[in-house]
Amino acid sequence: MKTDMYKLDELNRREFVASAAKACLGVGLMPMAGSYIHNSVSALTPGSRPAKARYVIYLNMTGAMSHLDTFGTNPDAPDIQGPTKSIATSADGVFLSENLPETAKHMHNAAIIKTMSTSQGAHEQASYLMHTSYLKRGTIAHPTFGSWVSKLSGSINTTIPMNVQIGSNPAGAGFLESKHGPLPIGNPSAGLANSKSADYLDESRFGGRLALAQKMNASYLNQYDQKQVRAYSDLYKDAVKLMRSEDLKAFDITQEPEQMHELYGKSNFGQGCLLARRLIENQVRYVEVSRGGWDTHDNNFEAVATNCLDIDKALSALLLDLEMRGLLKETMVVLTSEFGRTPKINPRDGRDHWPYGFTAFLAGGGIKGGTVYGKMDKVGRNPEEGKFVDPASLNATIAHALGLPLNDVQYSPSGRPFTVAHDGNPLFEVLA
Repeated sequence: MKTDMYKLDELNRREFVASAAKACLGVGLMPMAGSYIHNSVSALTPGSRPAKARYVIYLNMTGAMSHLDTFGTNPDAPDIQGPTKSIATSADGVFLSENLPETAKHMHNAAIIKTMSTSQGAHEQASYLMHTSYLKRGTIAHPTFGSWVSKLSGSINTTIPMNVQIGSNPAGAGFLESKHGPLPIGNPSAGLANSKSADYLDESRFGGRLALAQKMNASYLNQYDQKQVRAYSDLYKDAVKLMRSEDLKAFDITQEPEQMHELYGKSNFGQGCLLARRLIENQVRYVEVSRGGWDTHDNNFEAVATNCLDIDKALSALLLDLEMRGLLKETMVVLTSEFGRTPKINPRDGRDHWPYGFTAFLAGGGIKGGTVYGKMDKVGRNPEEGKFVDPASLNATIAHALGLPLNDVQYSPSGRPFTVAHDGNPLFEVLA
């Protein structure tokens, strides 16, 4: 058995563990098993700097959202702006696209970074950099920002995972412990999949199978008392603990009144934002909600207007809902994309990839409302005065507001040091 296990590669070992759990226990709730598990050196003790925010809801616009037609309009350059008009907001002198009329009403609680810039112009590599602050390498899997938040901020509710990802395939925890990887939710309206024991198992039989599994594993765990092995065992414990907890109700948006579903919109993204609010209420530290459809090489203006009907309704509902519940002051809402779209409109009435300038919208906890940082040049190609903000600095800004120790070092299996936001520096101009 020992020899056979060593022959398995990492992916097959993870599949084996997940399959064994389902077969033995009659349960498929093993989301954290998707993360690679490595040795790591104990981290330095985190600092005690006070936090302005406790939670993050990260709205990820996958496919590269056109900044010029959303949060970064340039009314002084009609040739690059195209038909999209700018509208006033609740913050003096701050303008958004006409595609975002409801979000515009919340600009007094929000800030816009207009000069985001990245070195990556391909979707996968750019998304990886945005989420990890590091360039994608074949030799290492870096932790996503949500995994760093889970690792460094600590749990408030010890039953429920601290890192949840809604609507897309999540990356793992990298070289951090697997429990810090995101819990994936595919369909927000369906709740947490495979979170109940099989119908043919009553509590007595289920408990018996758990005891048998623990007995079978005991000698192996004693012989190989290593972090990787203990991590797999912890997956069972965490899954069963959540299954038996009242906190499972946090994932059930059917408990929300119909008016709330209407407020957010019935799309997957709208319902994902509603689920994100429920999870924040249950003290989940980091929730990401993804919304695709932004790769607008063709028919950009019609596609963006259609997409914005969805995100404007959901985002404004989320901000209003959080504020009415007293949660906005401790929850940072971030909306951004992996890169932007070309100022030049192509012959297909579309915009192509543009990594040199795009936007990030931040609202709520820790953010200085009514703020705009940076400005693009007159042709929309590059930031003026060198005020570009790279992905690592955006992540450092969020981390600073959360009170995370930016210099806390975590080590990869090869002994290389890494930090939550690499070499990024917080953008204090947008922080309260």
